Amino acid sequence: MKRIIILFAIALLGIRSFAQEPPKTADTLRKDALNVFMESTDFIRKEIPYVNYVRDIKDAGVYIISTSQNTGSGGQEYTYFFVGQNQFTGMADTLSFTSTPDETDETTRQKEVSTLKMGLMRYVAKTPLSKYMKISFSEPLSGTISSDKWNSWVFRSSLSGYLQGQKTYKSQYLSGSINASRITENWKVNLKTGLSQNDEKYIINDSTTITGVNSSKYFSSLVVKSLSDHWSVGGTASLGSSSYSNEKFYFNMMPGIEYDVYPYSESTRHQLRILYTAGYSFINYMDTTIYNKIRENLWSHSLSASYEVVQKWGNINIVAEYRNFFHDWSKNNLSLTAYLDLRIAKGLTVSFVGSGSMVHDQLGLVREGLTVDQILLQRKEQATQFEYFTSFGFTYTFGSIYNNVVNPRFGNSGGGGMSISISN
Repeated sequence: MKRIIILFAIALLGIRSFAQEPPKTADTLRKDALNVFMESTDFIRKEIPYVNYVRDIKDAGVYIISTSQNTGSGGQEYTYFFVGQNQFTGMADTLSFTSTPDETDETTRQKEVSTLKMGLMRYVAKTPLSKYMKISFSEPLSGTISSDKWNSWVFRSSLSGYLQGQKTYKSQYLSGSINASRITENWKVNLKTGLSQNDEKYIINDSTTITGVNSSKYFSSLVVKSLSDHWSVGGTASLGSSSYSNEKFYFNMMPGIEYDVYPYSESTRHQLRILYTAGYSFINYMDTTIYNKIRENLWSHSLSASYEVVQKWGNINIVAEYRNFFHDWSKNNLSLTAYLDLRIAKGLTVSFVGSGSMVHDQLGLVREGLTVDQILLQRKEQATQFEYFTSFGFTYTFGSIYNNVVNPRFGNSGGGGMSISISN
């Protein structure tokens, strides 16, 4: 009996030792893994499990900045900047991929993971985990490239609407548009036409009903010619109508010239664009304006500056614009818009969005006083000397610097769930 107990105890110790060995090995590998700082989704952590996703950029051997911008086909070009630090100082790389407008989110995120894997390999190769890596090539090379029968033209159409209501309220909305664009290295052409209709009805009581209608139609065009890596010229032209702005018919044409302090080729990292436009507008109003006009010809110009930068400490996007009419320089508009997302300390991020305008160019205001219904439902533009909007937020995270485990149980609670958004 004693022999049986001793053998049983030895067996238990053996099983326990065997069960503990893999965690020790896995823990050693985890400590030797590359520390990476980036905005990652659960899908990325699942597909690239051989790195440590650290919370603070100072703990990382490599940090990744991701940006995206629209392509001529209506898709997105995603760019990833790999910057080594600490033991990987001096190692940097830039990789990108392009998605098409008809791709699914699954296809896009598979491309994202593939691109990230390729960018991380040169760093992983310098860690003890490199001996466990395997590289494969899945597609045969093609000897020819087919021509583009559409000559870079892309067409998109959309139709959307909704209908909602209850006993005392009804609302319906319909919107549609058609867009044609052609974007190459030398030219950018965008043509768009559309309309929208919004009807609302409020039943206050048996004798009082409030209704409101907003409608608009438009056609707009943009043509831009690249002159160099810093200069471009072009212009916009548009026509249409808007019940909200008291415009029965409008037409405007605004040619302009733009200078980017940084080369356009670096637009995914930083931009400082200065744009000047000047042109002509004709407006036929629905109702007589406060200036006793039913139609008028106007000449105006505008100057704007846009600054955008994406760095490891966050990103900033600031746009300032001034415009006025030549016949009366007191009829002007000055606006400033800012988007800030800054990492100001370890684990602490502040986000801010703000915009404001000094408004002195409302030439189309209706002369007759607006009804209470029109004011409450915002069916007509009202006189104002300023507009503003602002929002802000703080995020503070502390605890373990590692963030590698994905647990989807019970949805998003505790960091699980699925996300397919890409952001930085």
